[in-house]
Order: sequence, then C-alpha cells, then structure tokens
Amino acid sequence: MGAFVAVAESDLELLVAILAGIVQGVVEWLPVSSQGNLSLFLTLVGTDPGVALQLALFLQVGTTLSAATYYREEIWVALESVPGWRPDQAYEGENALASYIVLASMMTGLVGIPLYIFAVDFAGQLTGGVFIGLIGVLLILTGVIQLRLESVSMGTREEPTLVDSILVGAVQGLAILPGISRSGMTTSALLFRSYEPPAAFRLSFLLSIPASLGAAALTMVGAGGLPGIAPVPAVVALVVSGIVGYLTIDALMRVVERVPFWAVCFGLGGLAIVGGTVVSVIV
Repeated sequence: MGAFVAVAESDLELLVAILAGIVQGVVEWLPVSSQGNLSLFLTLVGTDPGVALQLALFLQVGTTLSAATYYREEIWVALESVPGWRPDQAYEGENALASYIVLASMMTGLVGIPLYIFAVDFAGQLTGGVFIGLIGVLLILTGVIQLRLESVSMGTREEPTLVDSILVGAVQGLAILPGISRSGMTTSALLFRSYEPPAAFRLSFLLSIPASLGAAALTMVGAGGLPGIAPVPAVVALVVSGIVGYLTIDALMRVVERVPFWAVCFGLGGLAIVGGTVVSVIV
C-alpha cells in the first residue's frame, strides 16, 4: 500500500509540473503577471504560499530559454558589440542595446533583491486564501496601469537611453512581487517613454532574460537547492514551459498589440480575490 501511495503522489507531482509548465509557457508573454498566476495555480493545488512564490520564479527559466531562442539575433548583436564598447559611446549605435541590458539588469537587482526577501518571508506568514486575495489585488493594480496606458499616444522611438535603462530596470525590479506583471510594467514604462509598441515589447522581453535567470538563481540560493520540487518534475516543468513558450510567443505578441489587457487583469484579479475569500472561509 505504501508503494502504491508513493507512486500516486509521484504521478500527481508530475501532472502538477506539466500543468504549471503550460501555465508559465502561455502567460509569460501576457502583461497579466505569469508569476502571480502561476503562484495562484500552485497555491490552489496545495503548495505553501512561500514555496509557490519561489517555484513561480524558478520556472521562468523555461520561458527565458524560449525568449533567448526567439530573440537570438538581437542577443548576438549585443554580444558582438561588447569588445568595442566604450563608456563615451555607451548609447551609440549597437552599443546601446548591450548598455541597456547590463545597466537595467543592475537596477533590477538593486530593487528586486530586497523585495524578494520581503515577499518570500511575508508570503510564508500568510494563509493560502489571504495570499490568493493579495495576488488578486496586485493583478487589479496591473490592470489599472494598463488602462491608464490606453490614453497615451504611441511614439516612434526604438533605441534605449541611459534614462530608459535606469527607469525600466527599476520598474522590472518591482515585478518580483506576485501579481505585478513584469512584461506589463516594463512595456508600459517604455510606451510612456514614447517607444513604438514593437520596440517596447522587444526591449521588455530581452531584459527578461537576465532578470529571470537571476531570479531563479536567487531562489535556489535562498531555498538551498530546488524550491520545493523534486529534480524530475522540475525538469519536466521547465521543458514544458520552454516548448509551450516558444510555440506561443509569436502568436501571443500579436494578440498583445490588439487586446485590452487591462480587462484581463481586472477579470483575473477579481476572480483571485473571490477565490481567496472562498478558500479562507473553507479552510
């Protein structure tokens, strides 16, 4: 009987890993917080809120590899410019992209690491229902930002500047909080800075690559290894999220340009608040 129970639990863990990978692979490209929605899913299936937050950050590695593959040409251009980089030409020509990624990533770390320590500790003190409700509030906040963005006229800028690097990097650091959309916040900041939408999405997703890898590394250091997941389910979740992410990124980026995602944020946030209340009452 003990062996049967162990097998059943193993199968359930693999199923959760597959579903988590699918959720991450799809919602990563939408400005509705993949971390918040994945944390929500993991909490609903019984994961401790603190562990759910760590897992959500760790599983971004799969979609990070998808983004790196999708934007491989831009990454190569940035790498090629590194040997000829000079401080006085940091934001000129091909140097601009490499300077943007490096400086913005440093700003993300300065803002995000203290928030991460606070968020994991705070989440671990919450019940599942309260945590779900908090995610809902943060999702609605993202929706408010997206709604405000609709009144801003689109610009024509394409190349990043020093100010953009500092601003967007700091904004991305705030997205360490579950429910705050990384892509929504950084894309919004770039659009407010008068970038044309395709350039804003490109710069946002390129910046996500070092940020996601850094967040995963920070999570593993804080958890002392894989955060609450066995090696096999971890690999399965990463592979599934990577494959699904690569297959959906092009189509979903086209959707992003057409659908008012403030409405999606409001809908998901409202459901999370209602669901969190129900869970708190039941538990």
